[in-house]
Amino acid sequence: MQTIIFLLLIFLIVIFSVLLYYKTRHSRVDKLNSGECPNCGQKTKSFYDANTKTTFKQEIITAKLLKGGGCSGVNDIEYRCKSCGLKEVYSQS
Repeated sequence: MQTIIFLLLIFLIVIFSVLLYYKTRHSRVDKLNSGECPNCGQKTKSFYDANTKTTFKQEIITAKLLKGGGCSGVNDIEYRCKSCGLKEVYSQS
């Protein structure tokens, strides 16, 4: 009986840790897509010039397409942070 309870607890811990991994990975990709670095916390800076009435944006995150998946494949996208040098590659559809 103790073995069954122990195995059930181990199974639940494994399931929750896998779900936590996917949640943190998805939140990192969302931050990168919004222009915020998940490592150093830098965000896109915007400046307003009153003389020309123009808003300039300085992007912190650069995205580069490494491999296109074609019509129905997935794309490998590389994200780089200019301030801390973070480099991460994610597959997105």
